[in-house]
Amino acid sequence: MTDTAIITGGTGGMGLATAELLGADHRIVLADLDQTRIDAAVGELARLGIDATGIACDITDRASVDALFAFAAQDDHHVRAVVHTAGVSPQMGDAALMARINAIGTVHVAQAFLRVAGEGDALVTVASVAGHGLPKVLIPTRAFPLATSDPSGFVRIIARRSGVLGKKLRSGLAYSFSKAFVIWYSRQQAAAFGARGARIVSVSPGSFDTAMGKLEADHGASDLLKVSAIKRFGRPDEIAAVLAFAASTAPGYLTGTDILVDGGTRAGTEFKRGTRR
Repeated sequence: MTDTAIITGGTGGMGLATAELLGADHRIVLADLDQTRIDAAVGELARLGIDATGIACDITDRASVDALFAFAAQDDHHVRAVVHTAGVSPQMGDAALMARINAIGTVHVAQAFLRVAGEGDALVTVASVAGHGLPKVLIPTRAFPLATSDPSGFVRIIARRSGVLGKKLRSGLAYSFSKAFVIWYSRQQAAAFGARGARIVSVSPGSFDTAMGKLEADHGASDLLKVSAIKRFGRPDEIAAVLAFAASTAPGYLTGTDILVDGGTRAGTEFKRGTRR
Protein backbone atom coordinates (compact mmCIF):
# COMPACT_ATOMS: atom_id res chain seq x y z
CA MET A 1 0.00 0.00 0.00
CA THR A 2 1.46 3.36 -1.06
CA ASP A 3 1.24 6.29 1.33
CA THR A 4 -0.38 9.31 -0.29
CA ALA A 5 -0.38 12.97 0.69
CA ILE A 6 -3.21 15.19 -0.50
CA ILE A 7 -2.37 18.87 -0.82
CA THR A 8 -5.27 21.23 -1.39
CA GLY A 9 -4.37 24.51 -3.02
CA GLY A 10 -1.54 22.44 -4.37
CA THR A 11 -0.68 24.63 -7.34
CA GLY A 12 0.11 27.68 -5.15
CA GLY A 13 3.58 28.55 -3.93
CA MET A 14 3.02 27.19 -0.45
CA GLY A 15 1.27 24.01 -1.56
CA LEU A 16 3.69 23.16 -4.37
CA ALA A 17 6.72 23.74 -2.14
CA THR A 18 5.20 21.37 0.42
CA ALA A 19 4.53 18.79 -2.29
CA GLU A 20 8.23 18.83 -3.22
CA LEU A 21 9.16 17.91 0.36
CA LEU A 22 6.45 15.33 1.05
CA GLY A 23 7.06 13.83 -2.39
CA ALA A 24 10.30 12.31 -1.10
CA ASP A 25 8.33 9.50 0.56
CA HIS A 26 4.70 9.99 -0.49
CA ARG A 27 2.69 9.81 -3.64
CA ILE A 28 1.29 13.32 -4.10
CA VAL A 29 -2.27 14.23 -5.05
CA LEU A 30 -2.73 17.92 -5.82
CA ALA A 31 -6.16 19.51 -5.56
CA ASP A 32 -7.13 22.93 -6.86
CA LEU A 33 -9.89 24.54 -8.89
CA ASP A 34 -8.10 24.74 -12.25
CA GLN A 35 -7.17 21.45 -13.93
CA THR A 36 -4.78 23.22 -16.31
CA ARG A 37 -2.81 24.61 -13.37
CA ILE A 38 -2.90 21.20 -11.71
CA ASP A 39 -1.51 19.50 -14.81
CA ALA A 40 1.31 22.04 -15.00
CA ALA A 41 2.18 21.54 -11.34
CA VAL A 42 2.09 17.75 -11.69
CA GLY A 43 4.47 18.06 -14.63
CA GLU A 44 6.83 20.18 -12.54
CA LEU A 45 6.84 17.60 -9.77
CA ALA A 46 7.36 14.77 -12.27
CA ARG A 47 10.49 16.51 -13.54
CA LEU A 48 11.79 16.31 -9.97
CA GLY A 49 11.14 12.57 -9.92
CA ILE A 50 8.04 12.84 -7.70
CA ASP A 51 5.08 10.53 -8.20
CA ALA A 52 2.21 12.99 -8.50
CA THR A 53 -1.26 13.36 -9.91
CA GLY A 54 -4.10 15.79 -9.37
CA ILE A 55 -7.79 16.51 -9.63
CA ALA A 56 -9.94 19.63 -9.67
CA CYS A 57 -11.80 20.11 -6.40
CA ASP A 58 -14.13 22.76 -4.98
CA ILE A 59 -13.67 22.58 -1.21
CA THR A 60 -16.97 24.41 -0.60
CA ASP A 61 -18.76 21.38 -2.11
CA ARG A 62 -18.65 18.33 0.16
CA ALA A 63 -19.35 15.99 -2.76
CA SER A 64 -16.35 17.41 -4.60
CA VAL A 65 -14.16 16.86 -1.53
CA ASP A 66 -15.42 13.29 -1.18
CA ALA A 67 -14.54 12.73 -4.86
CA LEU A 68 -11.02 14.01 -4.16
CA PHE A 69 -10.49 11.48 -1.38
CA ALA A 70 -11.93 8.66 -3.49
CA PHE A 71 -9.57 9.63 -6.32
CA ALA A 72 -6.58 9.68 -3.96
CA ALA A 73 -7.42 6.24 -2.54
CA GLN A 74 -7.69 4.49 -5.92
CA ASP A 75 -5.60 1.37 -6.51
CA ASP A 76 -5.15 0.68 -2.80
CA HIS A 77 -3.39 3.94 -2.00
CA HIS A 78 -3.52 5.01 1.62
CA VAL A 79 -4.13 8.70 2.31
CA ARG A 80 -1.72 9.17 5.20
CA ALA A 81 -1.42 12.96 5.20
CA VAL A 82 -3.47 15.95 4.13
CA VAL A 83 -2.05 19.47 3.97
CA HIS A 84 -4.94 21.86 3.50
CA THR A 85 -3.50 25.10 2.07
CA ALA A 86 -6.50 26.10 -0.07
CA GLY A 87 -8.04 29.41 0.88
CA VAL A 88 -8.68 33.00 -0.11
CA SER A 89 -7.43 36.35 1.20
CA PRO A 90 -9.33 39.64 1.71
CA GLN A 91 -8.57 41.04 -1.76
CA MET A 92 -10.04 37.92 -3.40
CA GLY A 93 -13.67 38.25 -2.33
CA ASP A 94 -16.33 39.38 0.10
CA ALA A 95 -16.98 38.38 3.69
CA ALA A 96 -19.28 35.48 2.80
CA LEU A 97 -16.65 34.03 0.47
CA MET A 98 -14.07 34.14 3.28
CA ALA A 99 -16.41 32.14 5.49
CA ARG A 100 -17.40 29.60 2.84
CA ILE A 101 -13.92 28.82 1.54
CA ASN A 102 -11.67 29.28 4.54
CA ALA A 103 -13.99 27.92 7.23
CA ILE A 104 -16.61 25.63 5.64
CA GLY A 105 -14.01 24.32 3.20
CA THR A 106 -11.81 23.32 6.13
CA VAL A 107 -14.73 21.47 7.74
CA HIS A 108 -15.37 19.53 4.53
CA VAL A 109 -11.74 18.48 4.20
CA ALA A 110 -11.43 17.52 7.87
CA GLN A 111 -14.66 15.51 7.91
CA ALA A 112 -13.76 13.64 4.74
CA PHE A 113 -10.33 12.74 6.11
CA LEU A 114 -11.60 11.81 9.55
CA ARG A 115 -13.83 9.21 7.97
CA VAL A 116 -10.80 7.30 6.62
CA ALA A 117 -7.98 8.38 8.97
CA GLY A 118 -6.05 5.81 10.94
CA GLU A 119 -2.99 5.29 13.09
CA GLY A 120 -0.16 7.67 12.22
CA ASP A 121 -2.19 9.81 9.81
CA ALA A 122 -2.14 13.61 9.99
CA LEU A 123 -4.13 16.62 8.82
CA VAL A 124 -2.42 20.00 8.70
CA THR A 125 -4.70 22.99 8.19
CA VAL A 126 -3.46 26.44 7.25
CA ALA A 127 -4.73 29.31 9.39
CA SER A 128 -3.01 32.72 9.59
CA VAL A 129 -1.37 35.19 11.93
CA ALA A 130 -4.57 37.18 11.28
CA GLY A 131 -6.42 34.61 13.36
CA HIS A 132 -4.32 35.57 16.39
CA GLY A 133 -4.54 39.35 16.34
CA LEU A 134 -8.16 40.11 17.22
CA PRO A 135 -9.49 40.81 20.71
CA LYS A 136 -11.35 37.71 21.89
CA VAL A 137 -14.47 39.75 22.57
CA LEU A 138 -14.68 40.60 18.87
CA ILE A 139 -14.45 37.01 17.58
CA PRO A 140 -17.89 35.33 17.18
CA THR A 141 -16.69 32.08 18.75
CA ARG A 142 -20.20 31.10 19.86
CA ALA A 143 -21.16 30.85 16.18
CA PHE A 144 -18.27 28.54 15.31
CA PRO A 145 -20.13 25.24 16.03
CA LEU A 146 -22.69 26.27 13.38
CA ALA A 147 -20.06 25.60 10.70
CA THR A 148 -20.85 21.90 11.06
CA SER A 149 -24.54 21.99 12.06
CA ASP A 150 -25.79 24.98 10.05
CA PRO A 151 -23.18 26.13 7.51
CA SER A 152 -25.47 28.72 5.90
CA GLY A 153 -26.25 30.22 9.29
CA PHE A 154 -22.55 30.33 10.11
CA VAL A 155 -21.78 32.19 6.89
CA ARG A 156 -24.57 34.70 7.56
CA ILE A 157 -23.30 35.44 11.06
CA ILE A 158 -19.68 35.84 9.94
CA ALA A 159 -20.73 38.15 7.09
CA ARG A 160 -22.91 40.23 9.41
CA ARG A 161 -20.37 40.49 12.24
CA SER A 162 -17.65 41.43 9.75
CA GLY A 163 -19.34 44.78 9.22
CA VAL A 164 -18.82 45.92 12.79
CA LEU A 165 -15.76 48.02 11.87
CA GLY A 166 -17.21 49.43 8.67
CA LYS A 167 -17.50 48.42 5.03
CA LYS A 168 -13.85 49.10 4.17
CA LEU A 169 -12.58 46.55 6.69
CA ARG A 170 -15.31 43.98 6.16
CA SER A 171 -13.43 41.42 4.04
CA GLY A 172 -10.32 41.73 6.18
CA LEU A 173 -12.25 41.14 9.38
CA ALA A 174 -14.08 38.18 7.85
CA TYR A 175 -10.69 36.75 6.85
CA SER A 176 -9.47 37.07 10.43
CA PHE A 177 -12.67 35.45 11.72
CA SER A 178 -12.34 32.58 9.25
CA LYS A 179 -8.74 31.91 10.23
CA ALA A 180 -9.55 32.15 13.94
CA PHE A 181 -12.15 29.49 13.17
CA VAL A 182 -9.53 27.23 11.54
CA ILE A 183 -7.38 27.46 14.69
CA TRP A 184 -10.41 26.77 16.93
CA TYR A 185 -11.73 23.92 14.79
CA SER A 186 -8.36 22.19 14.57
CA ARG A 187 -8.19 22.15 18.37
CA GLN A 188 -11.83 21.09 18.65
CA GLN A 189 -11.29 18.11 16.34
CA ALA A 190 -8.14 16.83 18.06
CA ALA A 191 -9.99 14.30 20.23
CA ALA A 192 -11.93 12.88 17.29
CA PHE A 193 -8.75 12.42 15.28
CA GLY A 194 -6.93 11.06 18.32
CA ALA A 195 -9.59 8.39 18.77
CA ARG A 196 -8.52 7.06 15.38
CA GLY A 197 -4.81 7.30 16.17
CA ALA A 198 -4.48 10.36 13.94
CA ARG A 199 -3.44 13.98 14.46
CA ILE A 200 -4.67 17.44 13.43
CA VAL A 201 -2.55 20.58 13.64
CA SER A 202 -3.03 24.11 12.34
CA VAL A 203 -0.18 26.28 11.06
CA SER A 204 -0.49 30.08 11.01
CA PRO A 205 1.76 31.80 8.46
CA GLY A 206 2.59 35.48 8.58
CA SER A 207 3.59 37.46 5.47
CA PHE A 208 5.00 35.14 2.81
CA ASP A 209 6.32 35.70 -0.69
CA THR A 210 3.55 33.85 -2.52
CA ALA A 211 1.00 35.04 -5.08
CA MET A 212 -1.53 35.57 -2.30
CA GLY A 213 1.03 37.30 -0.12
CA LYS A 214 1.92 39.71 -2.91
CA LEU A 215 -1.76 40.43 -3.50
CA GLU A 216 -2.08 41.53 0.12
CA ALA A 217 1.28 43.33 0.28
CA ASP A 218 -0.21 46.80 -0.15
CA HIS A 219 -3.20 46.02 2.06
CA GLY A 220 -1.51 45.42 5.39
CA ALA A 221 0.84 42.47 4.84
CA SER A 222 3.88 44.72 4.29
CA ASP A 223 2.99 46.75 7.38
CA LEU A 224 3.52 43.66 9.53
CA LEU A 225 7.22 43.81 8.72
CA LYS A 226 7.48 47.04 10.73
CA VAL A 227 6.99 45.11 13.96
CA SER A 228 8.30 41.69 12.97
CA ALA A 229 11.59 40.32 14.27
CA ILE A 230 12.65 39.23 10.78
CA LYS A 231 12.26 42.20 8.44
CA ARG A 232 11.28 40.39 5.26
CA PHE A 233 8.56 38.24 3.76
CA GLY A 234 8.99 34.53 4.39
CA ARG A 235 9.93 32.20 1.53
CA PRO A 236 7.58 29.42 0.38
CA ASP A 237 10.20 26.80 1.23
CA GLU A 238 10.32 28.09 4.82
CA ILE A 239 6.62 27.58 5.48
CA ALA A 240 6.67 24.34 3.47
CA ALA A 241 9.32 22.96 5.84
CA VAL A 242 6.95 23.45 8.78
CA LEU A 243 3.89 22.09 6.95
CA ALA A 244 5.75 19.00 5.74
CA PHE A 245 7.22 18.30 9.18
CA ALA A 246 3.84 18.68 10.88
CA ALA A 247 2.33 16.27 8.34
CA SER A 248 5.13 13.71 8.67
CA THR A 249 5.22 10.79 11.11
CA ALA A 250 8.05 12.39 13.11
CA PRO A 251 6.03 14.66 15.47
CA GLY A 252 3.71 11.88 16.61
CA TYR A 253 2.71 13.68 19.82
CA LEU A 254 1.88 16.99 18.14
CA THR A 255 -1.84 17.59 17.83
CA GLY A 256 -4.63 20.00 18.75
CA THR A 257 -2.41 23.06 18.62
CA ASP A 258 -1.39 25.90 16.31
CA ILE A 259 2.12 26.61 15.04
CA LEU A 260 2.73 30.31 14.44
CA VAL A 261 5.24 30.95 11.63
CA ASP A 262 5.20 34.72 11.35
CA GLY A 263 8.79 35.93 11.57
CA GLY A 264 8.13 37.21 15.07
CA THR A 265 5.24 39.48 14.08
CA ARG A 266 3.01 38.65 17.05
CA ALA A 267 5.95 38.89 19.43
CA GLY A 268 6.87 42.28 18.01
CA THR A 269 3.29 43.52 18.26
CA GLU A 270 2.87 42.39 21.87
CA PHE A 271 6.14 43.84 23.11
CA LYS A 272 5.66 47.06 21.17
CA ARG A 273 2.44 47.55 23.12
CA GLY A 274 4.29 46.88 26.34
CA THR A 275 2.72 43.48 26.92
CA ARG A 276 4.78 41.12 29.08
CA ARG A 277 3.98 37.46 29.57
